[in-house]
Amino acid sequence: MHRIDSLPEDFSQNSQLPIRIVSPDFGHLSPQTTDKYEPTRRLSYYYFLFILEGSAQYAVDMEKVDLSKHELLFALPHQIQQLPVNVHGKDYYKLGFDEECLSRLPKQYPFLLNPLNQQKISFSPAAASRLQAIFELLLGLLTTSDTEPELILAHLNSLMTEINLAYFASDRKPSDDKLAKYIGFKVFVENNLTDHPTIKDIAEKLALNTDSLYHLVKHYSGRSPKEFITNRLILEARRRLYYGERSSVKELAFELGFNDPDYFSRLFKKETGKTVAEFFQDLS
Repeated sequence: MHRIDSLPEDFSQNSQLPIRIVSPDFGHLSPQTTDKYEPTRRLSYYYFLFILEGSAQYAVDMEKVDLSKHELLFALPHQIQQLPVNVHGKDYYKLGFDEECLSRLPKQYPFLLNPLNQQKISFSPAAASRLQAIFELLLGLLTTSDTEPELILAHLNSLMTEINLAYFASDRKPSDDKLAKYIGFKVFVENNLTDHPTIKDIAEKLALNTDSLYHLVKHYSGRSPKEFITNRLILEARRRLYYGERSSVKELAFELGFNDPDYFSRLFKKETGKTVAEFFQDLS
């Protein structure tokens, strides 16, 4: 049975690792294979697009992301990815791998939790040159399916380290403890989203008072903790609506932990500017 958090069947270019790389003249799927996939889909793996020359426009979770030279887009499992209608830049690399591959790397990469809520990362010319070199090495290793996984993982670790450093380069250099606390907040919200945890409960879990939690979350996300949780719940609702993963508004509300479907409907309208019915109709 195919896992929902894995690279699609026949995507991998290595016999032992779930990973695929694509460049303008390498790694493209056949038309017969691509025809099986919708241009808009819920991702089951980690996806990266690095633009060397040119530009592209993607949509992740229904938010447009414009990319240009030396910029990288990343999308995470369960996010909604909409492929661009325009042609990619003149030169680029695309990379995909899943949780199985990530679990074999030697460390964690906090940017994958997207604590700063940005899907795009810009690189300096020097960092972009290093990133390009790593992508080229990975492409060379993935031209044959029997390459030793350790070689691929070593370069993938270097790639992820470069991306992680660039992701946090523009932050106002908070202490590592503050960043760790914010990541802990995001992880707790993800793991307990439909339980609707209170701000007090979250603060106690992170050994913070509610004022400290408020300032921490506001610093990184631009939202209060309550606004952050509400936004995340409505995003999950939009994702499920996008894929028709509900038979009624009432069922969707209950699935997301709302005891009052009418309150959920009002909250959805407040956050999106549309009723659930209007949002679903626009997708048809």
